[in-house]
Amino acid sequence: MNTTNQDKFNARTQMNDKVCTVFLSGELDLSVAPDFRLVMEPLVSNAEMDLVVNMKEMTYIDSTGIGILLSILKARHGMEASFGVEEVPPQIQKLFDMTGIAKFFAPQQNSQ
Repeated sequence: MNTTNQDKFNARTQMNDKVCTVFLSGELDLSVAPDFRLVMEPLVSNAEMDLVVNMKEMTYIDSTGIGILLSILKARHGMEASFGVEEVPPQIQKLFDMTGIAKFFAPQQNSQ
């Protein structure tokens, strides 16, 4: 992703088989939200691929970033397409827990 905010935030995609992983690094906040949406929009609409956001290198997320993740979750759910987050840093996991959204990003089990 080439943006003026690249030093603050970066999103890199990796495709493997039918899984698209988006690796985020830095700070996801209001100032970079348009850049994040630009990266995610074409990926969200592809219901044929599982979509995963890897947060291992994230240092911060604000309510705008959380809102974007929730809107992606809602859109993917409506399409009956897979979406998940992985490697959430402890400080961000704590925020997810405090706001009550952690349960929506918990690993999904295939029901038989």
